[in-house]
Amino acid sequence: MQQINILWVDDEIDLLKPHIIFLENKNYKITSCNNGYEAIEMVALKPFDIVLLDENMPGLSGLETLSEIKSINPNLPVIMITKSEEEFLMDDAIGYKIADYLIKPVNPNQILLSLKKILDHSRLVTEKTTSNYQQAFRQISMDLAGVNSFDDWNALYQKLIRWELELESIDDSGLTEILESQKKEANSQFFKFISKNYAKWFHDKDAPTLSPNVFKKCVAPLLKAQEPTLLIVVDNMRYDQWRIFEPLIQNYYRVVDECAYCSILPTATQYARNAFFSGLMPLEMERKFPEYWKNDPEEVGKNLYEKEFLASQLKRLGLQIPFEYYKITNLQKGKELLSNFATTKQNILTVVVYNFVDMISHARTEMDMIKELTADDKAYRSLTLSWFKNSTLLELIQKAQQNKLKLVITTDHGTVNVKNPSKVIGDKNISSNLRYKTGRSLTYNQKEVFAVTNPEEIYLPSIHMSSSYIFAKEDYFFAYPNNFNHFVNYYKNTFQHGGISLEEMIIPCIVLDPK
Repeated sequence: MQQINILWVDDEIDLLKPHIIFLENKNYKITSCNNGYEAIEMVALKPFDIVLLDENMPGLSGLETLSEIKSINPNLPVIMITKSEEEFLMDDAIGYKIADYLIKPVNPNQILLSLKKILDHSRLVTEKTTSNYQQAFRQISMDLAGVNSFDDWNALYQKLIRWELELESIDDSGLTEILESQKKEANSQFFKFISKNYAKWFHDKDAPTLSPNVFKKCVAPLLKAQEPTLLIVVDNMRYDQWRIFEPLIQNYYRVVDECAYCSILPTATQYARNAFFSGLMPLEMERKFPEYWKNDPEEVGKNLYEKEFLASQLKRLGLQIPFEYYKITNLQKGKELLSNFATTKQNILTVVVYNFVDMISHARTEMDMIKELTADDKAYRSLTLSWFKNSTLLELIQKAQQNKLKLVITTDHGTVNVKNPSKVIGDKNISSNLRYKTGRSLTYNQKEVFAVTNPEEIYLPSIHMSSSYIFAKEDYFFAYPNNFNHFVNYYKNTFQHGGISLEEMIIPCIVLDPK
């Protein structure tokens, strides 16, 4: 193991000889000096891994020495050691981005712990994470053999997400590949579960919460209590993306309720988000609101009437409340909403749909640069987190907190990175989505799809009397035999939605209180 070079600066350094011997026996190399001027010279001339710095020294104080050290090497970790517990000293030291702060008298083990925390953190985290995942792997495998309900699947999916995020912090491609194989097996079993049970849920009182019931279950109770609420629907947001947004949001809000619901099929905006706002299944929307519902082949916008659908649901729920609906599709619209946010104070409900995550997904398909930036799920999360940190959405959440609004964050469906093509043939009116198809005379590989020949069975409209639906499993996507190779190369490793996967169907709905 390579020796760690430590500079220890203390005007009573001779009294610390036992501490130095202790650390040297632990394979640390100690260089010492007794004043700040000498310390600054040493840092300028010689590379050190870390500095132990006394705060109370004659001549140049510890804080003044710290400032000079940081001007020479901003990334050099410094542990401040002081007799004083005065808060302003701690604040100043933290302001200079010290690595740790110890109060005298310190014992050797206390210093050793601080050194390990700072210098060996990555190695220790890797070793512990590896050990913990090896244990979790066996548990996940056992869980996978026994899942038999949507709640079980949600619990398993949360474990997979947790480990996916944990393994990002360590550099071990082998473990990541093992987890990916577990996710693949989980999605294979989840597809079988959905194929077997989905149609039954429309006649089962114990069915999971589906898209049409989310508003009634999670949002309506707040409105009935006349609590002013901001409802944010982030289009195409996966559960793992929520997990990386969550720590930032918790600076302003605390989670009071988190539930996972199941997106309806197809897991596409036209179906799932309209179902969320209307409180109806697509077949019911088509029958009750033919002027609003648009089928796949129609060359018009499919989500132009979300506000009208929401108004009809509020009326059915007996909620005669003032509300407004906004759809944010670009930065300018986001800024306009922020500048006019004060006008929403009279609302009991303010609804904001953010399309950015969905736009990233589509841009990844169409732009080579975005493909490079989002080469896999980890990179996809990183890009969406970078957007969120600098977005008008985060600013909107801050304004909502200042106005003491309740906050509900959810989405309509997720998205999955598609890798395997599945050949499909149909007439010229077949729908264009890559993860589901509807139309007449569909020819497909039965092992790679969930086929529904009677759409009314799952409350979907039929374009024609003989129309059926097929939904791609796992990470498959549909491709036509004509120009097959070009089509496959273009869409492979892009993020798509509409089919059956954990990522697309298990959806977060979070209720939060302002801090």
